[in-house]
Amino acid sequence: MDNINRIGLDTDKSKELADLLNDLLSNYSTFYQNTRGYHWNIRGDKFFELHQKFEELYNDLFLKIDEIAERILTLGHVPQHKFSDYLEKSIIPESNEITNGTKVIEEILKAFRTLLTKQRHILNFSAEINDEGTNALMSDYIREQEKLVWMYSAYLNN
Repeated sequence: MDNINRIGLDTDKSKELADLLNDLLSNYSTFYQNTRGYHWNIRGDKFFELHQKFEELYNDLFLKIDEIAERILTLGHVPQHKFSDYLEKSIIPESNEITNGTKVIEEILKAFRTLLTKQRHILNFSAEINDEGTNALMSDYIREQEKLVWMYSAYLNN
């Protein structure tokens, strides 16, 4: 029982999972900040529609960031909190394209592709180590984001 953490999971596997979640947290945090920039700076004839949609998106991302950090804590580890660490780890780049709605939505779709790929990997790993809490979280995120990908793609007529 020396290698079992306080929620009954293997300590080494929990550390590995926490590392994966910290990587996900980095990507979410960069995506969140990009989305704030989209919301603040969008221009054009679809301003009102996109301004509102981007606010909905960043509010959702903010909640998920908190849930991921709390899951890392639940696993007995420390969530990263420095933006310099996020930028070093994130494969979602900081956005320079913040005013053109079509280009912004293309960036959003790329970010979702990154998140979905990472979340599926975490989902598989958490299932392997019998971590139902993380598994359920990732499953919910994947389902929600697949629908958003469909909706944003439909907006672009893709």
